[in-house]
Amino acid sequence: MAELSSLLEREIGEQAGVLADRAVDAGDGVRAAAAALTADDVDHVVIAARGSSDNAARFAQYLFGEELRLHVGLAAPWLFRVPDRAPALRRAAVIGISQSGRSPDIVAVLAAAASQARPTIALTDDPDSPLAEQADAVIPLLAGQERSVAATKTYLASLYALVELVEAIRPRPERREWLGRLPALVGEVATQMLLERERFDPLSGLRLITVTGRGLAYSAACESALKLRELTGAPAEAFSPADLMHGPIAALTPAGGAWLIEPGEELDEVVARAGPTVVLSADLRQLATATVPIPLPRGLPGWASAMLAVVPAQAAALRLAERAGVDVDHPHGLSKVTLTH
Repeated sequence: MAELSSLLEREIGEQAGVLADRAVDAGDGVRAAAAALTADDVDHVVIAARGSSDNAARFAQYLFGEELRLHVGLAAPWLFRVPDRAPALRRAAVIGISQSGRSPDIVAVLAAAASQARPTIALTDDPDSPLAEQADAVIPLLAGQERSVAATKTYLASLYALVELVEAIRPRPERREWLGRLPALVGEVATQMLLERERFDPLSGLRLITVTGRGLAYSAACESALKLRELTGAPAEAFSPADLMHGPIAALTPAGGAWLIEPGEELDEVVARAGPTVVLSADLRQLATATVPIPLPRGLPGWASAMLAVVPAQAAALRLAERAGVDVDHPHGLSKVTLTH
């Protein structure tokens, strides 16, 4: 592989180091957030986020539900634009996830929660940001400056911090062991995918890319589709397998590709309908059906698999953007901080 040619490529390669730094010590912010989530008057969680951070919120929906039996809802930030008409947040802990911490609509949700005396938590890479100012507990992502528009290391840092939060609430030796092992696994996959990213060339020029994942892998499907779409401009859309089979599968033709993360019953029909397919799986039979097979390690817990599964999509999006002549660090006029209201 040639010398690193872009900020994006460099930041994909930095992800293992970011997670390794987090693995050393979860920090006081995680412990304070754990106390907020386990308060006597908290029985559910509301998360406000946009973009990649919204996909981190989807990860938390499944993670907190599975590991903590906490129901997690995603906020509709538009409803919080008028503070005195904001939805009631009774018995909720409210989490804002924003890499920059400067999205006004996400800040507004935490401000409304604070005004209602609800516990607030911020996950952000800027502990001095407006979002952090509204939070009772701040979990710094510790990702360092991310300069490429497409979020990579801040996204995985968000997921890792959410798992650390679960571990602080309900410690389990096997989870702690995997938290220690995951940085090296991410590093291995990132290195391999960057070195061999030409494997994704069959996806170039497709009319549509359909991405699927279930449970914790649904967040990986959403983030994979987002990376493919924002970096290449190609239409890419994520579905749970159940939603795909309820109608959208009709759009699958040989002119479109499929990206399947640990597929189930949808595998054979999707492969039969679609053009090139990418399959991420530990199952050799599933991998044998793929145009581009991506083996996943056996025995991974679901949350670790969902984190690892995002890395190939980052490399694929980089490769397809390179082939299309896109400025991968500033694709299609996008900016790093989107000030939505």
